Amino acid sequence: MSKSNYLENAALNWVKGTAFPAAPVTEYVALFTAAPTDAGGGTEVTGGAYARAAITASTGWSAITDNAGSGRISNAVAVTFPTPTANWGAVTHFGTFDALTAGNLLHHGILGTARTINNGDTAPSFAIGALTIDEG
Repeated sequence: MSKSNYLENAALNWVKGTAFPAAPVTEYVALFTAAPTDAGGGTEVTGGAYARAAITASTGWSAITDNAGSGRISNAVAVTFPTPTANWGAVTHFGTFDALTAGNLLHHGILGTARTINNGDTAPSFAIGALTIDEG
């Protein structure tokens, strides 16, 4: 998973002793049909009842663990999206944001396996531990 330019710059500002944004109370997991970059972009799923899935920042992530010298957290709760009411397409990537709509991209990554999500499919979800964020 990659860190966005927004989050990298926030960390550098913290090191410089300047402004650092308040931690989000809730983060939102988004699905993409085209890859976002560190600068943002990509093609987020739209329509068909799609909405970013909320994760409470303080309790929705695991404790920090060591992963070969890097810090790692993973989702401590299942992350479930609404049941699609239209075709969402081939979902290939995901990202985390600090807002339900618009907002700042925090992290992004490629799915291990792309998934085509169609009208009436079971609500897409990430099992506990399926989303990991590494720092180091």
